[in-house]
Amino acid sequence: MSAIVTDGLTKVFNGLVAVDHVSFEVREGEVFGFLGPNGAGKTTTINMLTTVLRPTEGRAEVMGYDIVSEAGRVRESIGVVPQEYTADEDLTGYENVLLCADLYAIPREVSRKRAIELLELVDLLPFKDKKVETYSGGMRRRLELACGLVNQPKLLFLDEPTLGLDVQTRFSIWEYIKRLKSESDMTIFLTTHYLEEADALCDRVAIIDHGKILTLGSPEELKKGLGGDVVTVRVDSTEDLTPVLSELEGIVEVRKVNDSYLVRARDGETAAPRIMEVLRARGQRVLGLSLTRPTLDEVYLNYTGRRMRDTEVSAEEVRKQRFVLRRARA
Repeated sequence: MSAIVTDGLTKVFNGLVAVDHVSFEVREGEVFGFLGPNGAGKTTTINMLTTVLRPTEGRAEVMGYDIVSEAGRVRESIGVVPQEYTADEDLTGYENVLLCADLYAIPREVSRKRAIELLELVDLLPFKDKKVETYSGGMRRRLELACGLVNQPKLLFLDEPTLGLDVQTRFSIWEYIKRLKSESDMTIFLTTHYLEEADALCDRVAIIDHGKILTLGSPEELKKGLGGDVVTVRVDSTEDLTPVLSELEGIVEVRKVNDSYLVRARDGETAAPRIMEVLRARGQRVLGLSLTRPTLDEVYLNYTGRRMRDTEVSAEEVRKQRFVLRRARA
């Protein structure tokens, strides 16, 4: 059974199409990423799948339950770690986890033990009796993760889980997510606008922009879809070697730029030694050779026409991001 199936899922706000007839499937046990800039429709999609928002059009099933007609069953099956910090700062970390358990009607004799286990999982057990107002941004994010797991969900939604965190803390959150994947059968739906995050964590990625899914596949599939690796060769020669390099097996394209050749190959590691071999056989002096693999940034550029860092952020998303950053730095 698929964890999520959507068919033409759409959300319109006052004439503005936030999510535009998206259709995709999330397999059980995978980490599925929604990659796109702020304002692309990622959070709106999550809000529909978690029954917070009702779709304008289309339908979706989460863990086999319809998000509209069986909303209660959906909520029982999922955990959610939202973009904003939601923990009560006047309560301790332990009390916050218990409060979340109460919302799921989990008996206290069960939730007390589970709270300890979850706080230990995210390395917060030594701070369980400290008020959340004393927590750093990374500690707060880890607490949110513990709260999202309190009902032992089959499917966990993580909305921009490392927004506003420093690089070291971001990497530590990645490790917790990897542990969840390796130690359980949990399915994880992750939204992010960090390219390296999607590349490091996700089994498959959907690139979304302006509410539409532009492409979907594993990070490696998306990169290979660009046509392969690029081998850059610099030679000490006035001879045009383009025809020679083009005839090699596995070569997709050859472009000459000054004294260098940009050779796009299906497999750069295999092509590079062949290129060296044929050039040396012709008596050519190779001054340098480098291998560059496609990145998700190049994939994003190919499908959207711009790099992720160049995308504009909506006023609402700026407000949300500033709020999260302030809380993270408190």
